[in-house]
Amino acid sequence: MSIQKINDYLGISIFTLILLSLLGVPRVIAHDLSIVEEGSLANRILVFAPIVIWIMFIVLKKVQKPFLSLLLIGFFYGIFLAIVHQLFWNIALDTPIQLGGNLSNLPQVAVNIIARIFAFFSSITTGIVLGVITGAASSLLRFVRKSFTAKSAEMKDKNHQI
Repeated sequence: MSIQKINDYLGISIFTLILLSLLGVPRVIAHDLSIVEEGSLANRILVFAPIVIWIMFIVLKKVQKPFLSLLLIGFFYGIFLAIVHQLFWNIALDTPIQLGGNLSNLPQVAVNIIARIFAFFSSITTGIVLGVITGAASSLLRFVRKSFTAKSAEMKDKNHQI
């Protein structure tokens, strides 16, 4: 399937979805570099502003497939999250990772490889879950909006008949 067909199916370009997903990257960088403090106002803004923008953009643009579009935004965000975490790995984690149990005797190189692989896929999973949640929220908003619009039109028709 070509990119153009995907864009037509979604009602929005993949490029736009990728750009929207990039709105979440500053928070990841700020977190990994310990620039903002957890729980601070700046952190809350960096966490929630992209999510609100994603949902509002998709809803206000009346995108044909809001759930799928936000799922893709979440997926792309997860990829960027994974990449940033990998790039800032040594800065964000100042002590070596230690595995326990049967894996406690592994060489540090193997431990790092295992941890990085799990972190990479965990980041993508986080993005997908975020996409599902925001997609569900946008679908609900779209449903409410359509219901409200339909009821408003119905009320107008009744008023014109009287």
